[in-house]
Order: sequence, then C-alpha cells, then structure tokens
Amino acid sequence: MAKDQLDLSEDDGMTRTGRLAGGLRNDLRRRLPHYLSDWRDGLHPKVAGSTLFLFFACLANAIAFGGLTGLVTGGEIGTLEMIVATAAGGIAFALFSGQPLTILGGTGPIVIFTGLLYTTCGQLGLPFLPVYAWVGLWSGLILLLLAITDASFLMRYFTRFTDEIFAALIAVIFIVEAVKSVVVAFTDEGSLVATGLLSLILAVGTYLIARSLKGFLHTPFLHRRVRELVSDFGPALAIGVMTGFALLFPYVELEVAAIPETLSTTTGRPWQVDLLALPTWAIFAAVGPAILATILLFLDQNISTRLVNAKSHKLKKGPGFHLDLAVVGVITGVCSIFGLPWIVAATVHALNHVKSLATTEIVADGGAISERIVSVRENRVSPFMIHVLIAGSILILPLIKLIPMPVLFGLFLYMGFATLTGNELADRAVLWFTDRNLYPETHYLRRVSRRKIHLFTIIQLGGLVALWVLKTSPLGLLFPILIALLVPLRLALKRWFTDDELEALDGEETAEDVEIDHMLAGDLHA
Repeated sequence: MAKDQLDLSEDDGMTRTGRLAGGLRNDLRRRLPHYLSDWRDGLHPKVAGSTLFLFFACLANAIAFGGLTGLVTGGEIGTLEMIVATAAGGIAFALFSGQPLTILGGTGPIVIFTGLLYTTCGQLGLPFLPVYAWVGLWSGLILLLLAITDASFLMRYFTRFTDEIFAALIAVIFIVEAVKSVVVAFTDEGSLVATGLLSLILAVGTYLIARSLKGFLHTPFLHRRVRELVSDFGPALAIGVMTGFALLFPYVELEVAAIPETLSTTTGRPWQVDLLALPTWAIFAAVGPAILATILLFLDQNISTRLVNAKSHKLKKGPGFHLDLAVVGVITGVCSIFGLPWIVAATVHALNHVKSLATTEIVADGGAISERIVSVRENRVSPFMIHVLIAGSILILPLIKLIPMPVLFGLFLYMGFATLTGNELADRAVLWFTDRNLYPETHYLRRVSRRKIHLFTIIQLGGLVALWVLKTSPLGLLFPILIALLVPLRLALKRWFTDDELEALDGEETAEDVEIDHMLAGDLHA
C-alpha cells in the first residue's frame, strides 16, 4: 500500500493505466484522503476574500456570456439559464470533483458553438432546444466514456506551448470584451457623453483599485495581517467602492445586467426540454455535432485543469483529471435536459482562483521584479460558497442590478491582465521592447539564444492569432480542432530547435533553475 501511495503522489494524473476506469480509481484514491482537509483548510480569511472576489467574477461571467448566448440563440437560452447552470454545476463540481480549485462557467468558444448549432437548426427546420438537448446528452455520454478509458492521458502531448497560447487567448478575450464595453458606451447611437465617461471611470477605476489593493501586501504599510486582508479582499472592495461611486450619479444612465425579475426561463418555456420533439433520425444525427462539442469540452476542461495544476502553483494534494472529466460529463447531460448552457473549466476564473488563494513572495530577477507562489490554500469551501452565493443571487436579482456592468467589466479587465501575469508567452513578448541589458536572468535566457527565443514566441503568437481569427469566423465550429492541431505544430518545432532549447522554452522550470534564478537575483530568501 505504501508503494501505491508513493506512486500516486508522484503521478501527474495523466497516466494511461490500461484498466477500465483505472484513472478514475487512481483519482479517487489520490483525492479521497484529502477530502476532509479540503473543508478544514477552507476555514481561513484568505478563503473568504477569494470567495467574494470570485463570486462577483463568476456572476459577471454568467451575466456576460448568458447575454451573448441569448443573442446567438434568439433568446431561447439566456442570462438566467446561465446563472442557474453556473450555480448548480459549480456546487456539484465543488462537492465531487478531483480538483476543486478549478472553476466552471460559460466560455466564449462554447457560446460560439451554441450559436452555430442554433443557425444550423434554423437551416434544417428543426427545433433548437430538443436538438441542443440531444447533442448535450450524447456529448455528456462520450465525456463519461473518455473518463473511464483514461483519455485524459492524451494531455501528455499538450505542453506549455499549447497551454500558454490557450491561456493567453482566453485572457485576451476578457480584455477585449472589457474594452469593447467601454467603447460601445461612447459610440452607441443615443448614448450620452456622460454615460460613456462614467462607464470609462467605473471600468478603469475598478481595475486600478483591484490591482493596487492586491499588491498592497508587498508594501511597508500597516501590519502584515492587515495587508493580507486588504490584498485578499481587494477585488471585492474595488467593486463595492466603484458601485458606491456610481450611485452618486443617479441621473446618468448606465448599462445594467439584463436579468429577469422572477425565476423563470428567458422565453417562459417549461424548464424541462421535450426530448421527443425530434424525428428519430435527428436524435441519432445529433451524434455528429456532439463529437465536435465533446472535443471542445474535453480540451477546454483538461487544458484549464493542467494550468491549475502547474508546478509553479506548488499544489500538494494532487490532480483529478479523469474524475473532473466525468463530473463535467454528468453536468453537461443534466444541463442539456433542462435547456441550460454547457459549463466547463473557465481558464481565467480558475487561474485567478488559485492566485487569490496563494501566498506569494517577491523575487528580483535581474532588473525585473516578479511575484512567485510559495503555497496555495487548497480547499473546497471557496468554490462551494462562490456558487452558493450565485444561487442566492437569483433571490435578490433586483439588488444585483445595482452593480453597473462597467464595474463588472472592470473586473474582467483585472482578471485578464492577472492571467497574463506569469504567462511566459507574455513575458517573452515583452522582451521585444526591453533593453537587452535589463533582461531578467531567467533559465531560458541562460540556455537559449535571443534569436531562438523570439522565433519561438512568434510561432506561439501565430497560433494565438489563428485561434482568434477562426473563433470569429463562420468556421468557428472547427475551433477545437485547431487547438488539437497545436500539438503536431509543437512536435514540428524539433526541426528548428534542439531538444535542450525546447526543454528550456517549453519544459517545467526545475528546482535547480529556480535556485540559480534566486542566486543570480541576489534573493537571500530562496
């Protein structure tokens, strides 16, 4: 038994066991011993700050992507359905998942896929919701089959090369949506200058306050315990301050969340979808788009979970890729029956959740100052309470409308830039505009020439641009396939880079690299 425990502790969770449900069983054996401690470790002020921050973040995500879903589905699935799915699915995931730090929610790629499915149904003369339900049921079943056949082992072929591109894409989506919301406030026909100006102040103010308070921990002011509290509650305080500021201008019209006053579906339809409203051939034909949906959900879930479990986050309790995938499969099937949006690991929210629970230290890398995670308070309390609060928000919908959308989009802006922080793709892109004499003493700069570093970055940015263009094109349905094609692109890089160069640019930073970085930076606390 001791040997098994040792093997599980060293396993990255993506091993192919060759046994039916072998990966699932390993995930359960790895995570069950920590289940009680997941709840005990959540009894901490840092968890309370994380809960408030992510509550507003997840609610903003549900409102924004719920509104977009309503737009692309002719209102058949809207904001309230997204809030219900986020609340119920998030609670279930917090209770039963292997890696509870992962936060579920609606995502841009899923909204795009749903919109294309709606358009296809219109072209074929089929009712959308029954088709959507069957596509989701088939997809949920396929996800369960993938979970019990250890399919998450395929993520071994996805390296940081793909992870960084995917994380950067989602972060850029958040930043662009935040900027667009402010621009629209100025350019909408009939919009007043005062509306645009106040929207700009609220969005930028929320971002700046959240960022400043988050960094308050590393200032010399007040006692460290006070600084920690201010830092942990920074994003929530920013929302409260800027919402209060907006209330000082009641005569200025601001965009508010498009939420119905009562707990009912957007169109007033029954909650349960009529699964028998389709001809038999359409029920089985739904397997085709379900396969594409499965690829999207599988990659979105696993890539986000890989990012959460990155070695730089110093997590101790282990991953649960197969268990997480199985839980998402069940949630997808249940949501489909009730015509609710599909939810999956939300990259930006998950990474911000980890960072909000982290204890960090400041490290001087050459001429640059960076933040490094020392430990993370792994728990189930914060994800559980985040989604309980979202469920509770359904009962106080009129009060939620007091928070202007520009404030919530300011939070999007903060999370987008926070996600880019620590992404080596973004760090290497900044080198193009940095004095060579001030380059940080990182492990890859010591082992790889500047020309090769820039070439690697350009290739990654090319992949990022390709994903962006495809997701906004009529061929957006193929978006998950392009993500998968990043794997052979990474393998092809061996033609231009040596193994040592790829290990430095694309491998995990080793303990030896970290120690050398500290020594060169003169950090005596390594």
